[in-house]
Amino acid sequence: MSGETAMVSVAVYKFAVTTGDMPDAGTWDDIFVTIYGSQGRSKRTKLTSFGTNFSQRQVGTYTVSCSMSLGSLLLLKVEKERFLLFPDYEWYCSKIKVTTPEEEVFVFPCYRWISRGESVELRAGKATKMFEDCCQILTDHREKELLHKKKQYQFKVLHERITGLNHVNERSKLPAEIRLPKKRRNQIKYNNFIVAFEFTLRRLYGSFETWKTFEAVKNLFWRKHTPMSDYVTQHWQEDDFYGYQFLNGINPNVIKLCTKLPVNFPVTNDMVRSFLANDTSLQEAIMNGKIFLCDYKKMEGLATRSLNGTRVFVASGFCLFYVNPQHKLLPIAIQLEQKPSEENPIFLPSDSESDWLLAKMFIKNADFLLHQTVHHFLHTHFLGEVYSVSTYRNLPSVHPVYKLLIQHLRSAVHRGACVSLLGQKGIFKTCSLTEEGVMELIKRSLSELTYSALCLPDNITARGLDTIPNFYYRDDGQKLWNTMQSFVRAMLEHYYPSDEDVMKDLELQQWVNEIFKQGFKENKNSDFPECFLEVDEVVMFVTMILFSVTAQHAAFNNGQFDYYYWLPNGSAILSIPPPTVKGLTSMSTVLEALPNVGDAASLVRAGWVMSQKYKDMIPLGNYPEEHFVETFPKQIMKDFQIELVHLSDAIAWRNSKLEVPYTYMDPAVIE
Repeated sequence: MSGETAMVSVAVYKFAVTTGDMPDAGTWDDIFVTIYGSQGRSKRTKLTSFGTNFSQRQVGTYTVSCSMSLGSLLLLKVEKERFLLFPDYEWYCSKIKVTTPEEEVFVFPCYRWISRGESVELRAGKATKMFEDCCQILTDHREKELLHKKKQYQFKVLHERITGLNHVNERSKLPAEIRLPKKRRNQIKYNNFIVAFEFTLRRLYGSFETWKTFEAVKNLFWRKHTPMSDYVTQHWQEDDFYGYQFLNGINPNVIKLCTKLPVNFPVTNDMVRSFLANDTSLQEAIMNGKIFLCDYKKMEGLATRSLNGTRVFVASGFCLFYVNPQHKLLPIAIQLEQKPSEENPIFLPSDSESDWLLAKMFIKNADFLLHQTVHHFLHTHFLGEVYSVSTYRNLPSVHPVYKLLIQHLRSAVHRGACVSLLGQKGIFKTCSLTEEGVMELIKRSLSELTYSALCLPDNITARGLDTIPNFYYRDDGQKLWNTMQSFVRAMLEHYYPSDEDVMKDLELQQWVNEIFKQGFKENKNSDFPECFLEVDEVVMFVTMILFSVTAQHAAFNNGQFDYYYWLPNGSAILSIPPPTVKGLTSMSTVLEALPNVGDAASLVRAGWVMSQKYKDMIPLGNYPEEHFVETFPKQIMKDFQIELVHLSDAIAWRNSKLEVPYTYMDPAVIE
């Protein structure tokens, strides 16, 4: 070349690889990458630099050289291979940032564990819908990713019409991305160990002894109490606090406005006249919207456990409430079975103290079972898993709805429920119902479930509770729902500017259709959407999912120890049948009704473990994973966080003036 030196052009790509901050996130294995761009691809290159590579919390910097610029970056293949004889530690890759020779930055979100010998292809972080992909390599990648996920995540019929994940009973076989983090698992084990150690030391586990005094029940734990559990212990017998719990306790989703007394609940004006305001009749109170009802017909005929050769009783009747002029909700009549008879009397506050307490306890026992089985397990855990599995199966990681929901769904809330509720030492193993009874209750409830029942504003209106006073669950929940809905709307309208964009997104349509089929068994009476025709429908549906697995779960879960530690206030099982004739009970009868010492210890242990706030808890609105890389959605997320802080401050200010604060819908404590 006439003495001139030939110049070879080299395009250098700068990598910033972030390893997760959870325990054991790092690896000693070799990591290889291949870059795919619009104008070609790089060679398979090992990422290496001086010093330790891919350690926990580390951001490693590397370079990859190519003979030419690859154009706009499309995909990044990441492979993990053995280094020397080190054992196979999964590597948690958070994200990889690549800077091109033209100084353009591409972020490739990963946020998953990668095993030895595994090859993972990552899309650049901009959210796109299927019909927006501009080239075949991206279309092929979407199809390949979903095909792989559908093999990983498969639905399985667990019990007749009840569907779950195929690996539901084998935690070790769960895909790594939805397993509970090791730190959380260790904390749960530790909490279980501490409780088990205390109860074993005191010889409470397995004890068939009955309770001799209320003081002994109070001291079931040596030191584990909360301000709320202490308040419940002191005030459980008071009628106004009993009524308060049906609005702001652990199960606020049963009570409804009574516009007409059920024909099989023959409460007369003479029965309740003395409990109403002066010169007010029962019919006038009903017409004025002051009478409310809990109906437990759903519990009728369920299979129950046998104790000492006798079947345990579960109430299936009614509890009637009255809002007095001081805005307090008071129970005024209780019937424990649906069919009225001489052996099924209507209990009143004017009855003996022990008769009235027992009647209230049997209603709370039924309410406990309905809370744990239907509102807690079915509405949040079971359906949460359906939403989660269908999201993995139908929406690729680059889809905007996947990016919006995945950090809420990955927590695999159902997994904890399998142990704490359905496991060998779970609440359902120590409750009034047999396994057959529990499953029948779930099946009944699922067949009756409607879409509006899971949409809080519609649920409140349908139950006639828009104006009942001192309903903090409603007040906080509706504000939180509205905040979430505004957030979801802003995000989705950015990606779906028209209804046409919704209708032609086949991945989105397949997603909602699978949820309808697997979660709701194609029950058209449920009014659950089978497909989406409008942006508004998608906004409502995504808001419902977001609310259900975060706020609604917190409302049904976080106060379990607060309200259920004191067994007389809400027990999973009562050991004696209710009185059929008034005036024959005493406070000794109330003690006799409580579960034995061993069963009580098991129940309280489960409530303590499920109610704990764990160290790795991420509050609502915090998004440590950077799935969205565009400026606009990032700003929307910041606005959402600000709104949640304002709501949290308002709730704290309101609670500072209340004798009994309501905290479960505070965004700061919602996971």
